[in-house]
Amino acid sequence: MHYQDALAEEIRDSAARLLAEDVGPGDITAELIPEKQWARARVITREDIVLCGVAWVDELFRRLDPRVVLHWQAADGDRLAAGAVLLELEGPARGLLTGERAALNLLQTLSATATRTRHYVDLLDGTGVQILDTRKTLPGLRLAQKYAVTCGGGHNHRIGLYDAFLIKENHIAACGGIAAAVEEARRIARDLPVEVEVETFEELDLALGAGADVIMLDNFSLADMREAVRRTDGRATLEASGNVDETTLRAIAETGVDRISSGALTKDVKAIDLSMRIVEQA
Repeated sequence: MHYQDALAEEIRDSAARLLAEDVGPGDITAELIPEKQWARARVITREDIVLCGVAWVDELFRRLDPRVVLHWQAADGDRLAAGAVLLELEGPARGLLTGERAALNLLQTLSATATRTRHYVDLLDGTGVQILDTRKTLPGLRLAQKYAVTCGGGHNHRIGLYDAFLIKENHIAACGGIAAAVEEARRIARDLPVEVEVETFEELDLALGAGADVIMLDNFSLADMREAVRRTDGRATLEASGNVDETTLRAIAETGVDRISSGALTKDVKAIDLSMRIVEQA
């Protein structure tokens, strides 16, 4: 399935799951409100963010009550300052309040991912090094968080186990060595990229000799990364991994590697502080 088709399917599925878990057989508190009461609401951010999740919220309210009209004040990838209005909604008050938590849960999580990524991208400014995510995503939100990373200016590593080879220590042992593993990968799917994770210079040389497209330097020191860049001399893309955070990111980039991957973009995010308030009723 094409990535965009898979993403569209995930948006539909996510909205359905969120409504099922939160609304269940019905919102009993919303029944306190007259069925015909109309309202207008605003969603604001209490902190600086990079917005992400517009399509998910659109789909959620479309399923919940298509009479709810959404007026977005920003698009995915836009930076917003604390206090900014990112969305205005109008429609049946019951629908607005029933969808509130599910919508905010999505927005605060995906915007957190996009915001963290943009922070890392900004730290790399001028180095030419790409920041990549990993498969360390929140369960059930793989494509959503991968999309959020791109909204923050980052790049995607593998989407899953099916779209690229990443040959690690146990794969190497089971295959009988780096050369054998790379050769078998080329036989299985010649058109897919082959990445090899290495922990020593000896393994680096073997991966280069085997013709790996990408070589992941696993927990190399800064000095060893610089030496790996010298030895590689452009023959493969070099990716740094391990011990990556905002305090080490810039120094790693300045060793000359091509890209840096970090699970922190997706697994360690802190939800953005968002709030929805009713501003008018009729």
